[in-house]
Amino acid sequence: MRVLVTGGSGHIGSAVVPDLLSAGHEVVGLARSEAAATTLKALGAEARRGDLDDLDGLRAAASDADGVIHLAFKHDVMYAGDYAAAIEADLAALEAFGEALAGTGKPFVGTSGTVMAAVAGRAGTEDDTLPPGPGLQARAACENLAVGLAARGIRSSVVRLPLTTHSALDRGGFIPTLVATARTTGVSGYLGDGTNRWPAVHTLDAARLYRLALEQAPAGSRLHAVADEGVPFRLIAETIGRRLGVPAAVIPDDEAAAHFGFLAPVVGADNPATSAHTRALLGWRPAHPDLIADLGLDHYFSES
Repeated sequence: MRVLVTGGSGHIGSAVVPDLLSAGHEVVGLARSEAAATTLKALGAEARRGDLDDLDGLRAAASDADGVIHLAFKHDVMYAGDYAAAIEADLAALEAFGEALAGTGKPFVGTSGTVMAAVAGRAGTEDDTLPPGPGLQARAACENLAVGLAARGIRSSVVRLPLTTHSALDRGGFIPTLVATARTTGVSGYLGDGTNRWPAVHTLDAARLYRLALEQAPAGSRLHAVADEGVPFRLIAETIGRRLGVPAAVIPDDEAAAHFGFLAPVVGADNPATSAHTRALLGWRPAHPDLIADLGLDHYFSES
């Protein structure tokens, strides 16, 4: 299968592309810069210049492919504080893909998060959904559009990533940010009693799920890339603190924004999630280290 991958030079994409190639697929990666094109070529993919704002280019690239895995998102815009603009750009890109693939039966795999299955009192499942709302919940609109492509004759599915996707490939995600914050402030912080839970998955396990979704997922599927159903945030903070030789301590709520920065709204999230349906549907089984085991390795703590 000739597969178009957006975001193929990024954290998740740098694992998805090799996984696809090792399974015999041909990969074309969308590259918004020469550096991204060089990375894609080094991974063994063909690079096609373009970005999420070039809607005609997205339509053409999708039309030339047998399937699409959409990983790209304007994280730089989101981190700069304009999450609404990042969502708007993603919705436009999804519409462009939908127009190009309508009626073809080709697979389309989008990306969302387990925060769209945040349910009080129990682990969220693939059947749980939230309406579009404030903060991270705004991305529900993108998830709904991607899943809804099934009604246009596209074998669409969405992979929900947990709050942390971790590995040596993770250079700018939530865990590296928490490590950097603890190193800078001298405190590995948490909120309240720290019993709120973060689901997690190893990057290589997530990559395999994207491939399985491309190959097998029924139209309209929501899938959970969850290995750890819910790691207590205090345990994450204590593990980071121990590795850095700094104390783990409660950060008062009124100091959270100053301490955690853009992560402040996420640090206190309680988002346990299960992947039981995904495992049964696609035969997916996580095989790589869990989050706490991964934090026992050196890659998150090397300053080189």
